[in-house]
Amino acid sequence: AMHGCTQNAAGYGTGSGWLQLADRWGFSVVLPQQQSANNLNSCFDWFQSGDIARGQGEAASIAQMVDRQLADVSGDASRVYVTGLSAGGGMTTVMMAAYPEKFAAGGVVAGLPYGCAQAAGSPYVCMYVGATQTAKQWGDRVRAANPGHTGPWPTLTVFQGTADYTVKPVNMTDLMKQWTDVHGADQTADAADTVAGYPHQVFRDGTGRTVMETYGITGMGHGQPVDPGTGATQCGTAGAYVLDVNLCAAHTLAHAWGLG
Repeated sequence: AMHGCTQNAAGYGTGSGWLQLADRWGFSVVLPQQQSANNLNSCFDWFQSGDIARGQGEAASIAQMVDRQLADVSGDASRVYVTGLSAGGGMTTVMMAAYPEKFAAGGVVAGLPYGCAQAAGSPYVCMYVGATQTAKQWGDRVRAANPGHTGPWPTLTVFQGTADYTVKPVNMTDLMKQWTDVHGADQTADAADTVAGYPHQVFRDGTGRTVMETYGITGMGHGQPVDPGTGATQCGTAGAYVLDVNLCAAHTLAHAWGLG
């Protein structure tokens, strides 16, 4: 679970609710910590070519953390998931693309498609405007990250505030295009409803398997959705870039992934 810019691992683990849920349900959490020596704003470098390729830079470092944790706790390698906020969300798609065999699913919160900075020509254009790519072009960027991998690919769930002016909502649409294409699915939702009052869409492949979900958090700015409290579906602690919107993204992901 990877923090956003200006955050740290411990604060994100607590604020997002991931540590709370790990204690409640008994699963392991790895919280990578970015160093200011690598990035002045403590952002994961989701936009640097040398940090997003398999076997290189930050992507390789995080993959090593996963392997170490699995070894330390005798974990089930088929039940590993990756998630993050903002730059951590951008790094989530990096891990899904560069190391698809390590992750069953990913959860991106206010994050970016894989290769978005390269497609847009700048990380800021990617964040504020988006990149002009077809679904196939987006998918090709993922496939190029690990040409020898033929599947399966991790499934993806995305949470995005509709009033986010740091990572524009177009990025959720582009994530949907990218990962439905990777899974060989179309870009038309197969089901739509509301969860906690927010629009939720489900995309399935030809076998009927859910491969992509989106949650558009109406009116939310840039941050991690949480729902503080002690109820069965509640988790998290509101703070900077951790927003109380009566929906805890960590709980939604952990439940969907069968962690509790």
